[in-house]
Amino acid sequence: MFVVLDTNHFTELVDGSAPSNRLKARLDAVNAAAFTTIVTYQEVSQGWCALINRKPAGRDQVFHYAQNQHSMAMLNELTVLPFDDEAATHFHHLQDQRIRVGTMDLKIASICIAQSATLLTRNLIDFDKIPGLRVENWLD
Repeated sequence: MFVVLDTNHFTELVDGSAPSNRLKARLDAVNAAAFTTIVTYQEVSQGWCALINRKPAGRDQVFHYAQNQHSMAMLNELTVLPFDDEAATHFHHLQDQRIRVGTMDLKIASICIAQSATLLTRNLIDFDKIPGLRVENWLD
């Protein structure tokens, strides 16, 4: 099985929480090949940078830099799928349909459609609006 982790599933995986352990167990149980997208990489990077930048320089940033480094290491353990020409074509086609979903989510969906992959996300309300996208929530 070929699955793509949305940002919320990836973040939970990094966290090491009880939902993270359930997600890992399910991935193992179905022998799933887990990937993520360059868009998730962007969202995670921007999120940590924004948080770090809100903290006073120095000791108040140490924990957040460590968490950022841990997230980047986890991203490097996964194959990161590109937002390439095929995904961009799907993206523009979906935009033309005026589907009311955020741009980043639309990009992630476009990558999954281009790759014929199932997206793992907690955000079923938005992603269910996208025709041709297979979505599941393995956290709740």
